[in-house]
Amino acid sequence: MPSAPYVVLKFGGTSVASRSRWQTIANVMQEHLENGYRPFVVCSAVAGVSNTLDKLLGEAVRGAHEPVLKQLRLLHTDLAHGLDVDPELVEDYLEELSRLALGVSLIREVNPRLHARVMSMGELMSTTLGAAFLNSQGLNTRLLDARKILASIDDADLPDNRRYLSAACGFEPDTALQSALEEDDASAFLTQGFIASTPAGETVLLGRGGSDTSAAYFAAKLGADRLEIWTDVPGMFTANPRQIPSARLLRHLGYDEAQELATMGAKVLHPRCLEPVRRHGIPLYIRSTEDPGLESTLISNEAPDLGAKVKAISSKSGITLISMDTLGMWQQVGFLADVFATFKRHGLSVDLVATSETNVTVSLDTA
Repeated sequence: MPSAPYVVLKFGGTSVASRSRWQTIANVMQEHLENGYRPFVVCSAVAGVSNTLDKLLGEAVRGAHEPVLKQLRLLHTDLAHGLDVDPELVEDYLEELSRLALGVSLIREVNPRLHARVMSMGELMSTTLGAAFLNSQGLNTRLLDARKILASIDDADLPDNRRYLSAACGFEPDTALQSALEEDDASAFLTQGFIASTPAGETVLLGRGGSDTSAAYFAAKLGADRLEIWTDVPGMFTANPRQIPSARLLRHLGYDEAQELATMGAKVLHPRCLEPVRRHGIPLYIRSTEDPGLESTLISNEAPDLGAKVKAISSKSGITLISMDTLGMWQQVGFLADVFATFKRHGLSVDLVATSETNVTVSLDTA
């Protein structure tokens, strides 16, 4: 196929949960094709499925997983029927889930490696059904396995829960991937968010909300012209519009501004998705699946400098604070180094730090 610039499109769980939403995806892809782009689509599991897979593991430890398996089967069968595609397309994944749940019920234990395998099934099933639908709509779409493209950065010093459940991947431009896709006769590509693999080929996850990060990785590897994150809101606002009805849409932000908002509680974007696009200067658009015609937020290097002012307010709830009081830290060399080494050893990420002569208080990223 002739070379065409890529646009990477990420759709979350609510955006892949019904025929009407998949029709919106098809329409967006068709629009980009008509504008000379080659769409590369990244999708999450159907809304609620990741939580159900978590529940499956918990119930399997007690040997009570069958009702949860039936729930997963019914949900995907209903979606398949709604899309007018064959439910048998996801049968192998459902059978694998059944085998894995049975194994958990026998050993009464779930390790991070197994947890990652089970959780990956949500994205694999949604994209399998979605690819069949898109092709039935006349869009020549190739389904790709994200685990064969994204390799995690393997650090033997990390605990297994970080290595398998909150992995990070490299995101330098991938000329081999670009060449392979250029030789493919497909008009568009569809793959999974949230999942990758170790260099040895084991499934890993990118952490909850990691589909945004997957999309940013793909955009960087492909040298995409733009990244679009499609969700249930059209962008970032001056405050949470569900709490402050008068909040205004922020139409243009710099990468640093968006990073601060995402890190400190704005849930529209996963905080880790911004570094790959910032490093490679790829504009990121946040768009609404419910109403594609709404104005959206653009995040890029070209944000206007309006001077020092409060642009937005964000908040985080349910944070964990640890306060350490001791006179022993006064004029003690290396006290903070010892404290943070302890957090590192237990795989805990520190968000904010406040210090005085006799107190250190930190907030923890419980995710």
